[in-house]
Amino acid sequence: MRIFEQVESQVRSYCRAFPTIFDTAQGARLFDDQGNEFIDFFAGAGTLNYGHNNPKINDALIEYIKKKGVIHGLDLATTAKRDFLEAFYSIILQPRHMEYKVQFTGPTGTNAVETSLKLARMVKRRSNIIAFTNGFHGLTMGSMAVTGNAYYRDESFINRANVSFMPFDGYLGPEVNTAEYLKRFLDDYSSGVDLPAAIILETVQAEGGINIASDEWLREVEQICRAYDILLIIDDIQVGNGRTGTFFSFESSGISPDIITMSKSIGGGLPLAMVLMRPELDQWRPGEHTGTFRGNNLAFVAATQIFDYWQGTDITEAVAYRENIVREMLTAIAEKYPQLEATVRGKGMIYGLRIPSPNFCSEVSKEAFSRGLVIELAGANDDVLKLLPPLIIEEELLKKGIDIIDQSIEVVLSKIENLVTGKGV
Repeated sequence: MRIFEQVESQVRSYCRAFPTIFDTAQGARLFDDQGNEFIDFFAGAGTLNYGHNNPKINDALIEYIKKKGVIHGLDLATTAKRDFLEAFYSIILQPRHMEYKVQFTGPTGTNAVETSLKLARMVKRRSNIIAFTNGFHGLTMGSMAVTGNAYYRDESFINRANVSFMPFDGYLGPEVNTAEYLKRFLDDYSSGVDLPAAIILETVQAEGGINIASDEWLREVEQICRAYDILLIIDDIQVGNGRTGTFFSFESSGISPDIITMSKSIGGGLPLAMVLMRPELDQWRPGEHTGTFRGNNLAFVAATQIFDYWQGTDITEAVAYRENIVREMLTAIAEKYPQLEATVRGKGMIYGLRIPSPNFCSEVSKEAFSRGLVIELAGANDDVLKLLPPLIIEEELLKKGIDIIDQSIEVVLSKIENLVTGKGV
């Protein structure tokens, strides 16, 4: 690891939590340069919904490269982009009766968020944006301004003058309807909250601790947007692309967002980000918002392959089946260790086990890694073990990974008990 410490910036993070040199990967498995195998409950922070080195994607990429297909195309029309748009329209948009224009914004999710905020402000001619507590939307200046997590903002000196934060669903407890709370601020001209151009939210706050917005709450927020002429932006970067069981995370609510941001798994593991907007919002002048790497044709090739998973209902049914396994096994773990006061939250194939004891989840993650499981943390206090495996993970591997979580919790509890009783001295 010396070369990384010597040359790479101190800003590196995941390699500190998982200190080995990874070499190869397949499906939901990672292998380091010493041949050690790891179960992947991280999936590239949601980029690898369809697994590492998916054979369908790899075969298509190899064929495209062999034929000398265009790799970098800016926004030129290419066969790879044509095939992507045709598949996306016919397989994803049309069956859902959705009418959106597609804007390719660059390689990362924060590019898509920046674009959506810029577009909303341009169309509505207002500067304010409403975001929510514990939301995460990216780390460039505009995206970070609508991100709630203080860790990323403390030393950034960003201008948050045009952002108003409101409590997310459940933030004030189950007895408080935070949609009504939001409406109260908009109704009161003396509230200090200017009428916003847009409201931006995640249906499941992944980095925020696996906080789930109810369908009813999402519908109420949409109704508020319609009543006050506010655009609704859904950030589906991490929990879209099937993560919650449907292609878009909001489908069960029946809402129709004005703008949707997408990235991570939309590229099949390769860098791709895009914004979907209602056609009447597509008010850009040609070349008004560009980006050098918005024409990543290898990502178009990979992405076109993932749409085959959505030709029927197999992937949705598979996610539902695996969700039952995850929920039941995590619930059993929470009940096994009542002293931890652990709670289970999740939807589809994004789940969290919240353990409020300080640093406990961090120790569990370290122990799990030593046993061959890669699992990250979430929540403002890193108090949630975040399960984010590829959607295509084998049932046996999924269960084995959760068993490792159970074993790791037992080990950490034992270490704490030994310290308290003096047995470990």
